[in-house]
Amino acid sequence: MDKLQIVKIGGNVIKDQKALKVFLADFSEIKVAKILVHGGGKEATQMAKKLGVPVQLIEGRRITNLPNLEIISMLYAGKLNKTIVAQLQAFDCNALGLSGADGNSITAKKRSPEPIDFGFVGDVTAVNEVLFNTLLTQNITPVCCAITHDKKGQLLNTNADTIASEIAIAMSSHFEVTLSYCFEKKGVLMDEEDENSVIPTLTSEKYKTLKKEKKIHSGMLPKIHNCFEALKKGVTQVCIGNPKMITGKVNHTQIQL
Repeated sequence: MDKLQIVKIGGNVIKDQKALKVFLADFSEIKVAKILVHGGGKEATQMAKKLGVPVQLIEGRRITNLPNLEIISMLYAGKLNKTIVAQLQAFDCNALGLSGADGNSITAKKRSPEPIDFGFVGDVTAVNEVLFNTLLTQNITPVCCAITHDKKGQLLNTNADTIASEIAIAMSSHFEVTLSYCFEKKGVLMDEEDENSVIPTLTSEKYKTLKKEKKIHSGMLPKIHNCFEALKKGVTQVCIGNPKMITGKVNHTQIQL
């Protein structure tokens, strides 16, 4: 079975143009088939503040009302996505930017307002494996932003970590999939204040204990939940670490069931 590397990039790396350029240079060097998924939550929060639009997060997940959805759509599917695609082209990586609506790549349903009303937030219902396979066989690298659609004309904000996980699960019947979550930290930290307190291997049992003891930062919880979901559903390998992790030259956290 051919290998496929799915990389999700987010956090401060997206905000830092220099760091993003270095990451994209490394990403373009990956020799196997690859898909990039990007967030942009920190930029969206910054833009919302500039525009005087309040932002509310619950357990690391954004409440998306209409003004926030408009900001997110402009940033994620517009500025950020196209900047990344243009930079990958500069590194001779033929990339194609996608929201979930493009090519019907990712459909979702609006999340139920119970117990928390997240607004225009979507939970993934289907990934268009045929589209992704077609692009990959043509040596085109899909670059997916954190926007899905409901097939009724409505765009929905969807957690980028979840999108990466759902694409990885869908593609695991066609490829041997490695899923890498890259952000500014070196991995999952035992102590948030100590950059070098990386947990080399995080099992589900260890995670339950650390979560109970509130040792893991709340913003990491959705990410780690997605990691375990991916492994349970056929993804071969899941890692969390800083962007240099994709070069295979730095330590990171390996997630295991």
